[in-house]
Amino acid sequence: MVSFPVLLAVGISPVVANVTNTVALLPGTIGGMWAQRSEFKSQHKRLIKLLPVAIIGGVAGGLLILNTSEDAFNSLIPYLILMATLLLAAQAKIKNWVTRRVGQAHTEHHNPAFMMSMVFTASVYGGYFGAGLGVILMAVLGLVTDDTMTRLNFLKQALGFVINFAAAIYFTFSGKVDWWVAFIMVFGSLIGGWIGGKLAGVVKPEILRWIVVAAGLVAAVAFFVKG
Repeated sequence: MVSFPVLLAVGISPVVANVTNTVALLPGTIGGMWAQRSEFKSQHKRLIKLLPVAIIGGVAGGLLILNTSEDAFNSLIPYLILMATLLLAAQAKIKNWVTRRVGQAHTEHHNPAFMMSMVFTASVYGGYFGAGLGVILMAVLGLVTDDTMTRLNFLKQALGFVINFAAAIYFTFSGKVDWWVAFIMVFGSLIGGWIGGKLAGVVKPEILRWIVVAAGLVAAVAFFVKG
């Protein structure tokens, strides 16, 4: 949501910016998953079932973006940023909706094919663009599974990592990654993660979320006007 528009602003082409963004920010997703590693045991059966779907979807999304022309992807950018921004703005409502769904009858056991198809669709989106993927996965998992919010959050983190990792591996051999920029972003994300941890008790998450939403709306409008 933040780094992708910045890469475009410094003159990197849309597809290269998107691919580089996915590869560079992958290490940052490990921290969130590691922080909830205690939930792995409760989710390993679902992970075994859904990991192949996530991998195939992530690679499919990566294949799709690499076969999208720069002009075509450039025309999609404002819509993708706007969609991701709206998802972030609705994050609290989506979380509340998922919470209300916990304990209700879902389709996980009655229709596993539906669960896999929904996760696959989210995975293709993640491999193609990725911004807002966590919110999409949380909504999907809340729709098709029965579990607590904590366990669903770990499953979301794990699937998000696998989707981005699968796409990143594919991107690595595509020749589309700007490795100097990726290195700077990895270094910056590690510093940012450390600073973010220090500021977590000072800046309210809700304020930070709406700052990012505002920035996303500005970026979307700017790309609409530019287009």
